[in-house]
Amino acid sequence: MANPRGRDIGLPFPGETGRHNAITDVPGVEVGFRTRIEGEGPLVPGRGPVRTGVTAILPLGRNPEPQPVWAGMYALNGNGEMTGTHWIHDGGYFVGPVCITNTHSVGIVHHAATRWMIRTYAGAWEREHLWAMPVVAETYDGVLNDINGQHLDEADALAALDAAAPGPVAEGNVGGGTGMIAYDFKGGTGTASRRLAIDGAPFHVGALVQANHGRRPWLTILGRRVGEAMPEDRLADEEQGSIIAILGTDLPMAPHQLRRLAKRAAIGVGRGGTPGGNGSGDIFLAFSTANRGPLPQLAGPRRTLEMINDERFDPVYLAAVEAIEEAVVNAMLAAEDMTTLRPPGRVCRAIDPERLRRLFAAGSAPS
Repeated sequence: MANPRGRDIGLPFPGETGRHNAITDVPGVEVGFRTRIEGEGPLVPGRGPVRTGVTAILPLGRNPEPQPVWAGMYALNGNGEMTGTHWIHDGGYFVGPVCITNTHSVGIVHHAATRWMIRTYAGAWEREHLWAMPVVAETYDGVLNDINGQHLDEADALAALDAAAPGPVAEGNVGGGTGMIAYDFKGGTGTASRRLAIDGAPFHVGALVQANHGRRPWLTILGRRVGEAMPEDRLADEEQGSIIAILGTDLPMAPHQLRRLAKRAAIGVGRGGTPGGNGSGDIFLAFSTANRGPLPQLAGPRRTLEMINDERFDPVYLAAVEAIEEAVVNAMLAAEDMTTLRPPGRVCRAIDPERLRRLFAAGSAPS
């Protein structure tokens, strides 16, 4: 049975969620995972234990024709990697999947995602002279995983991509989030969504995070400094990780608007208490599934994009902030305890849902 999510234990998150309270509430978006948990005992570099994986997001599902996914990117703190972002800045779009993994596996996952694109868009690749530049992001899992062993291979990344599906999304110790730590609790993969109306039409904003950031005393949930009330089993005195946040929406938005939306992920992450430490890679991507059409190099000399008036974006920004904040909490609640490899023999504890529920029910969490 899955661990409870934030709303299941009565945390009063604001806003109306989509059906699954997940990034897949954005129509067409699919998510898949490949999780590797193998071995026990002390670290033997190159042999394990292995606690890692790959998360794959298909913004346009399994569309057999390559199409631009209009996007914007923002780095709050750049101690990390997200490939393809130079072109997102200049061209305003990417093509194909978004994958998230560990720091030392970006190369092999990029290789596999390129192969997946060539295979998925085989007709276009045969007809045209096209290039592939997928988006691959990372956070560091070397406290819990034999990261230097580079255990992930092309088949693992392809398995995550092939497993992508709509509907509910697994959280916690899954995919790229398998070996991650957040606020000295076990972290990992988390997701949430918001439903809103613009000019009477329904839209969604969905978030998926790979949470591997923060220090325990910083942890704040819905304005309450709960980390100070749960000081046990801390692992470090300094921030040692990062967070990747992906925002998806079906709102028609231009690239400059999506960059502005990506910036709001920083506010959602900051609500959890982190200031974005010097060693943290806090990198955010926002994409829209609207304005579908052919690749620019295969289109005519004129293009028309629909977009919402910037003056109507305040509720959209709020939806993004709320979804990111809730996704981080969902990641920690879904996670399971895991032993540490560096230093050896300790336990990275998952946050206790019942204890957190009691803190909120009693109103005793510091604020």
